[in-house]
Formats: sequence, structure tokens, C-alpha cells
Amino acid sequence: MDFIELSKMVETGKSKIVKTMVTEALEAGVSAKDILEQGLLPGMSAIGDKFKNNEVYVPEVLIAARAMNAGVTILKPHMASADIKAPGTAVIGTVKGDLHDIGKNLVKMMLEGKGINVIDLGVDVSAEQFIAAVQENDAQIICCSALLTTTMNEMEAVVKKSEEAGIRDRVFIMVGGAPITQEYCDRIGADCYTSDASSASDAAMAYLTK
Repeated sequence: MDFIELSKMVETGKSKIVKTMVTEALEAGVSAKDILEQGLLPGMSAIGDKFKNNEVYVPEVLIAARAMNAGVTILKPHMASADIKAPGTAVIGTVKGDLHDIGKNLVKMMLEGKGINVIDLGVDVSAEQFIAAVQENDAQIICCSALLTTTMNEMEAVVKKSEEAGIRDRVFIMVGGAPITQEYCDRIGADCYTSDASSASDAAMAYLTK
């Protein structure tokens, strides 16, 4: 199994080739864990780094994510028996009153590209919905996205609701989006602000593996 070649196919978005390579690797007895950790995830990580450095743009990331997901879909039936566990679970959504989802979707893809289990709540998500999802899925991370200045305050509500629910000490609250700054993150008592999707996935992984 040529893991480097598989990573390259993920990075360049060759979904059909990825499917074929993953299928053939499984048939040849390569473990699902190795295919995931040495082939698929490094490819997505590489595109994430390029995106962070402005070497590629949103369309390339979307195509790479599609290729990775094509491979993961084939691996899924084999992953439970291979005892592959995600490093953790993140709940993600665009906050209440905001219907923009491009940034959220990019962060979701980057998180999944690190092997993190992601619960996507979609758009227009209330603070109560974020907290309920954390409790239902035993999640360690909340990722809040906003594009409108008028919806930013819902992020503060997420922090407050997590305190009221008694889960603030065990959940890592990440905020991001065009109007969000580190100063705003600090002011509302969130844990992490990043300016791009790739940095967000790095920060989430750092928290889960510390």
C-alpha cells in the first residue's frame, strides 16, 4: 500500500481513485487504522496547511474533503472492529439568527480531517441547542460560528448557558467568523479564537490530545 500516493489522491480530490485504493488496500489485508491514519488523514492535513498559507482556496478544500469522505465511507464498516476511536467529539453550528454556513462547513471538514467526531447542528443554533447536543453526545468541544455582528452575542449566551448547565469546566468553547476577534473571545469568556478553519482544527486537536 502506497500511503503517500493515497494521501496525494486525497489532497488533489481524486475521489474515484481514493475509493479504489482504499478498497484494494483492505482486500490486501492492510488495516483500516493504517489506511486512515497514514493515508487519508495526512492528505487532508496537507490541504489544510496549504489553505492556511493561502496556497489553495475553498473549492480545493471541498474537493479534498469529498475525496477523504469517499475513503472513510468504505472504511467505516471496518473501523469498529479495528478499534479506531476518534480523539474526541465536537459540536459545531452557526449561532442563532445567522444562516451563513461556509465557514462552519470548512471548520467541520478540517476537524473531520483530524479524525475528530463532529456533530453538525447546522445554522440558526441557539445556546440551548449547543448545550443539549454536548450533553447528548458527551462532546468535549463547542464550535460557534457567526458572520453577522448582530448575532455575535449569542456566543456569550453559549458560554453562560454552559456555566448554568454545570458543564463549563469540561467543555472547550471555540469561536470564529468574520467579525470575531481574540479580544471578543476573551471578553465573553470563551476558550479559543482562530482566524481560519485549519488553525481551528489544530487548536481542537491540541486540546483533545493534551
